[in-house]
Amino acid sequence: MALSITIWNEGLHEKTSPAVAAHYPDGIHAVLAEALGSLEDVRIRTATLEDPDCGLPPEVLDDTDVLLWWGHMAHGRVPDETAARVDDAVLRGMGFLVLHSGHMAKPFVRLMGTSCTLTWRDDDRERLWTILPAHPIAQGIPEQFEIPMEEMYGEPFDIPEPDETVFLGWFAGGEVFRSGCVFRRGRGRVFYFQPGHETYPIYHHPHVRQILRNAVRYLAPTAPRRKEPLACPNAPAPEKRD
Repeated sequence: MALSITIWNEGLHEKTSPAVAAHYPDGIHAVLAEALGSLEDVRIRTATLEDPDCGLPPEVLDDTDVLLWWGHMAHGRVPDETAARVDDAVLRGMGFLVLHSGHMAKPFVRLMGTSCTLTWRDDDRERLWTILPAHPIAQGIPEQFEIPMEEMYGEPFDIPEPDETVFLGWFAGGEVFRSGCVFRRGRGRVFYFQPGHETYPIYHHPHVRQILRNAVRYLAPTAPRRKEPLACPNAPAPEKRD
């Protein structure tokens, strides 16, 4: 069965900023779809903030194995019920790939249970270090590679301790950042990946695209997703008691 991927993007920057449109004329979601299109046996759909139900009604999430999320300027416009549906899907087994400024997206903040705040600065060179080279998300990625220009994200990053930190970012200004973090939530897995500022061609970078492909395969459910609602049932004893 084909892997079902949904790519969610606000879709606003591309319409208002010529600098963003120069790199992503058809939207960031279109370039992400292109990057993942080389994967075998996948189905890819895209959704944006301005679609009905933000493009994420229950039937779409039920049919999604891995959800990618890029957001920045309109986190508050995502309805709470949409964020709750995403979180429920993750807890029942859907993979969730959160990109760049999606660290402040409602579903990610809810799943982390912290503020997810960080420090930032525009226009800096980043070197991404692979610190877990044996991890599936790091396959085919060199020990380190450079992104010529990126928005600086720096510590402290107010997230729970990751289950695994796969990549560490270093910036020319001296800051470091946990740039690739894996979390397990319920039956699902979450990967936060920092590179991806909208005014730079980050998602055209070959190593970044390979990381995204690796992450999608890693986040895909390994068992059937739970279908019943999450609850705390009163359970009978599995064995007869004396």
